[in-house]
Amino acid sequence: MMLVLRRARVVSIAALCLVIVALAIAPSASADSYVPVSGAGSTWSFPALDNWRRDVQQYGMRIDYAPVGSSQGRRQFLDGTVDFAASDIPFQFHPEDGSPPENPASGSYAYMPITAGGTVFMYNLTIGGQRVTNLRLSGENVTKIFTGVITSWNDPALAADNPGLALPAKTIVPVVRSDGSGSTAQFSAWMISQHGDLWNAYCGRAGRSACGVTSYYPTVPGMISQAGDLGVAGYVAQNYADGAIGYVNYSYAITAGFPVVKVLNASGYYTEPTPDNVAVSLLQAQINTDASSEDYLTQKLEGVYTDTDSRTYPLSSYSYLILPTVVQGQFSLDKGKTLGAFSYYAMCQGQQESPALGYSPMPINLVQASFDQIRKIPGVVVQNITIQDCHNPTFSPDGTNLLADNAPFPADCDKQGPVQCETGTGGARNQPTATSAGAGDPTQEAAAGPTAGDNATAAAAGGADGSTAQAAGVTSATVCDADTGECVSASGAGTGGSGGQARAAPRTLAATRGWGGTQTLMVLAALLTLLLLLAPGLTSRFAESRKPQ
Repeated sequence: MMLVLRRARVVSIAALCLVIVALAIAPSASADSYVPVSGAGSTWSFPALDNWRRDVQQYGMRIDYAPVGSSQGRRQFLDGTVDFAASDIPFQFHPEDGSPPENPASGSYAYMPITAGGTVFMYNLTIGGQRVTNLRLSGENVTKIFTGVITSWNDPALAADNPGLALPAKTIVPVVRSDGSGSTAQFSAWMISQHGDLWNAYCGRAGRSACGVTSYYPTVPGMISQAGDLGVAGYVAQNYADGAIGYVNYSYAITAGFPVVKVLNASGYYTEPTPDNVAVSLLQAQINTDASSEDYLTQKLEGVYTDTDSRTYPLSSYSYLILPTVVQGQFSLDKGKTLGAFSYYAMCQGQQESPALGYSPMPINLVQASFDQIRKIPGVVVQNITIQDCHNPTFSPDGTNLLADNAPFPADCDKQGPVQCETGTGGARNQPTATSAGAGDPTQEAAAGPTAGDNATAAAAGGADGSTAQAAGVTSATVCDADTGECVSASGAGTGGSGGQARAAPRTLAATRGWGGTQTLMVLAALLTLLLLLAPGLTSRFAESRKPQ
């Protein structure tokens, strides 16, 4: 009898120890738990943000982000329906285009530069059925195309930019944003700064009374409007869209497998926004360094537009996260913990992925300043990250800007003149287009690279019927109507400009479901606890039943 009771006591103690171990483990797992946060805004930054939010799922973070355009992102942040926003431009206290002013409460937000890159002109152009991949344009000719002054690809002004190509007599179809877009604001700011007379004349023809910087592109007949960079890229990538050209972030063209225009810079070279070129370009961006200003860390880009470094891409810029600095709306301290951890990840580990995604990593001064901005998030767990620990590929541990210092200079054939490089650009970098001297005669046809059909990859455009187009690594396809220009996602949601207010429709990866270690631990703890409670009584009864009668 005593032996049986002793054994029962040993079993009970062992069970108690296991329960204690289980309970000790459980809190450590929940200590790093995160509540979901939501954001909305820039499609220009979406490929990077989408990649990073998928990365941090391994740490238990869930970041919902809806790429609805910068204007809608700022609006939803002001309405308190999202926890953060992403925008290519700051809040518009005094809009120049007649749109309503935005008036966030003083001290309620902070800007954090998150992506650096270039706004590019992705195009779809063939000569004799062969795709062109090395198109060059001056800034003046880009502006003339998007203001309706130049309407045919064989215009002599375009031929002067492209001496090695016999450009075809095809109608140019400019594809612009239908929604409120930071990309549109940056593009219009550049046109106003560099070619103001062309923009002002166009703005008047388009029926606008206010012709300043605008997030809403004024259109005229012959243009196609699409929502988001995905909508613009999706339309341009269609096989039926031969002759189309639209403005998107560089990342979309790379993923779609389509070329981008090399734009003439102030030094007389045609360039594209490689990570190296963007790093060089943004050395000339004027950053607001007044920490007491509500526009702290925002940019002025006039110096970039006119930089005489031969590597500069004139339409290089930053995009921002708009972070909450007070608890309001749906934002809470617990959400601040998640948002802070995600922001730290984006500024260091995330920047390592930027070049592969079509962006340029943040420079050291903005990374350091961003750490200060992250500390303003209510509920953030402050991380004491040093520059040496950040592992950002832009700079060395001593702060040297490696990308800018090591950026290669353009080839001689990229200089304005009678010779034109054959190398492809953007997502068609490995698809050269043959050139020939004196090919600018539009009655001739130059040999070019692969056919349009060959270039329609799984990540780009579909068949000639406009079946599917996929850009920027977004897993849902886009179907475009050849007659209306309307692009619709495979889920049935239209991307054309309905004019209605788009609310956040988060694109999320669900957290891992199914039976895992946590569930097993919980059941084990419950069973052991039950055993601890029942074992002494059962053992005692068993012993009583064994007594001699």
